[in-house]
Amino acid sequence: MFHTRTSGKFLAAVAGGALLLTACAGNDNNAANPNASGSASAPAAATTVTYAYDQEFSSYNGNTGAENAARNNGPLQRVLTGFWYFGGDGAVTPNKDFGSYEKVSDDPLTVKYTINPAAVWSDGTPIDCDDLMLAWAANSGKVKGFSTAGTTGWDLTSTPDCEKGGKEITHTYSEPFADWHGALYAQGQIMPAHVVEKKGNISEEEFIEAVKKADDKKLADAIKFYNDGWVMKGGLLSEDLIPSSGPYKLAKWDVGQSLTFAANDKYWGTKPKTQTIVERFIALDQQAQALQNGEVNIVYPQPGPDVLNQLNALEGVTVKSGDQFFYDHLDFNFDSSPFKDRNLREAFAKCVPRQLIVDNLIKPINPNAKILQARITASTQARYPEIVAGIGGEEKKYDQVDIEGAKALLEKAGKTGLEVKIGYQSPNPRRTSVVQLIADSCNKAGFKIKDNGAEDFFGNGLANNTYDVALFGWIGSDLVSSSTSTYVTPKKCDSENKGNNNGCYSNKKVDELLNKVNVTTDQAAQVPLLAEAEKLMWQDLATIPLYENPNLTAWSEGVTGVVPNPTQAGIAWNMDQWAIS
Repeated sequence: MFHTRTSGKFLAAVAGGALLLTACAGNDNNAANPNASGSASAPAAATTVTYAYDQEFSSYNGNTGAENAARNNGPLQRVLTGFWYFGGDGAVTPNKDFGSYEKVSDDPLTVKYTINPAAVWSDGTPIDCDDLMLAWAANSGKVKGFSTAGTTGWDLTSTPDCEKGGKEITHTYSEPFADWHGALYAQGQIMPAHVVEKKGNISEEEFIEAVKKADDKKLADAIKFYNDGWVMKGGLLSEDLIPSSGPYKLAKWDVGQSLTFAANDKYWGTKPKTQTIVERFIALDQQAQALQNGEVNIVYPQPGPDVLNQLNALEGVTVKSGDQFFYDHLDFNFDSSPFKDRNLREAFAKCVPRQLIVDNLIKPINPNAKILQARITASTQARYPEIVAGIGGEEKKYDQVDIEGAKALLEKAGKTGLEVKIGYQSPNPRRTSVVQLIADSCNKAGFKIKDNGAEDFFGNGLANNTYDVALFGWIGSDLVSSSTSTYVTPKKCDSENKGNNNGCYSNKKVDELLNKVNVTTDQAAQVPLLAEAEKLMWQDLATIPLYENPNLTAWSEGVTGVVPNPTQAGIAWNMDQWAIS
């Protein structure tokens, strides 16, 4: 799952990816007159497809705790590939161009990965053993110093044994793992080890050996580059530092404007249908107008009644909406805010108008929308009702506001007038409205709500815990392991170690239950474990789930290959299939 540093693993989001939690039909019509009122103008160059995204790219490595965000993992999906990805139906889909993987044993669980012999980075360097060793070292938690968004699944695997130039690697798990088919080496997780070795002043042979020995001192410079060296400000790094393993490579970054992808001429798989893809950074509330103006071909805006009406009024535009694994929530800062006190968390939860938020902001788009009661399971999943029933009513205590109850708790704690900074990534119209609704309600109880939205919230506020309450979205998938790591106690509450558990919530019993979920291969047997974990998190008020975000995508006529994805993968998951006819 990953943060949707959009409206929201990714998904969140992406999606993260993500990786971790993160995020109707139409037909192409005949060409519309680009000058006609109410029609979407088509950009002139048919060799380029342009899409809108509301958040600006910041790092080539979206696997670290600080950079695991849809803004990075979304656009890089067809630049940094791997053994599997989430397909258009949301299912784990093997990437046969990259290689193959298979379970070779159930007891113990053993999985073999084989890289396509033709696979090379865009600089001609073969993709092989050291690349997989780097991914394992960075994500398993078994080599100190690496920053990772989560170790789930990786932490159960043995140290891989391969040699320089090897194209095969086998992992043995210490326990069963339900999501083994969607656990390791996803697209985006395999980074160019030869770049890390060069910047880390270590040879390929030395690097492989140091990973096998978990020698963090020998790897110190390599680890430092992996964590921070791919973060970019003011433009792209030099081409030799950002080689591609997919059908596209990064070509240009116009800061504040766009990110350009060019076809990778060294790619060994199916060639992309369009030579150039451009991601334009456009605010959510401006994307429909940008589509109408012909500035972009594809938009992925924040759903709302106004934007939906605007898109439906355009001629020659396909509009699709649907469900996705993407929900918004309120997270407490357990590290450095007054909300370390459970009584204050309860006071705040009592005044958050969850039903009013759903009624005012979500139901106009999805009339069937309801308050979300679980964190790890989407309402569209078959087991959701059973899990909610197992929570035992803890969640219903906060369905309706209780101003007097909140006020009493604040007075008892001597905290009447407590300022609460609600942080979120701005601009984001819906989340601004959410904060306003919370302020209107909670100020009556004695809180002083401060809208602390900021353009750098994910890179600064969330990473460094400068908020009291964080409002953002997780976008993920139906892989249960992609969400559980978000609520497991972090090793340390800092940007390099807390992974997706941004607020640093901790409950050892929840840890035990969620770890057991991951090794329970019978999905029916996972239900009581998830229900008990959710119940404990409601009792602790670990977070406050709010609502699920519907998916909304639109594209201009003549554009083909667009397939909205319900997971953290988002809209760019198959950009190599986009074309303008």
